Amino acid sequence: MNSLKIATFNINGIRARLPILLEWLKTQAPDVVCLQELKATDAAFPAAEIRKAGYGAIWYGQSSWNGVAILAKDMEPLEIRRGLPGNEKDTHSRYLEAAVQGVIVGCLYLPNGNPQPGPKFDYKLAWFDQLIAHAETLFKSTHPVVLAGDYNVVPTDEDIYNTRSWLKDALLQPESRACYQRLLNQGWTDALRSHFPNERIYTFWDYFRNHWKTNSGLRIDHLLLSADLAPKLIDAGVDRWVRDLPHASDHAPTWIELKVD
Repeated sequence: MNSLKIATFNINGIRARLPILLEWLKTQAPDVVCLQELKATDAAFPAAEIRKAGYGAIWYGQSSWNGVAILAKDMEPLEIRRGLPGNEKDTHSRYLEAAVQGVIVGCLYLPNGNPQPGPKFDYKLAWFDQLIAHAETLFKSTHPVVLAGDYNVVPTDEDIYNTRSWLKDALLQPESRACYQRLLNQGWTDALRSHFPNERIYTFWDYFRNHWKTNSGLRIDHLLLSADLAPKLIDAGVDRWVRDLPHASDHAPTWIELKVD
């Protein structure tokens, strides 16, 4: 059976975590990788090292903050767009879209939104609205699409170890969750939750209060599937071992496997 493995990974600084990224690529060999929080300019992106590892890449960098990239094993991703339509004045590098092996892949890094209330939360919701509008266009196109990335949203209380210390955080606000639900209402399938309907699955453990060691995590990295791809989902998971490496990102790579013809 032929399959396509697509992963999303908030790298939290690609230069600092490059050895971790290369080790993960070597051991897991995903076909497509969406990276977020490069924290590097376009010129500083480690293209040579990634190509040596067997991956073509496109990237949309930014100094010190944000930045997204799409990697494809043994091929070059075909860029479709960078930045969301209607969002041309946005100075943040948060969205990149490409075609890989017949699938449209949207890589996104949604704004965190903290502190809230305030302008950062307003920006989060406005950006979310623009994503929802573009996602609707993609969904209605009937092309196979995966929207993968760090959504900075905990969809439900089942996606967090405990809400008590996070109640004021932008990731859990009703407005953030409502935006995510609006996406799902378009017909998208939350691949990880679909594959693990009754389990607590986390993708992020912050650096504070020993959260990794106590498995006090959150699920904020999501892969949404268009209608034709949802029935092709055969596996999904989180590579937790990457989070346990020295100097790791606070996120772990999250992946899906799709059956392809």
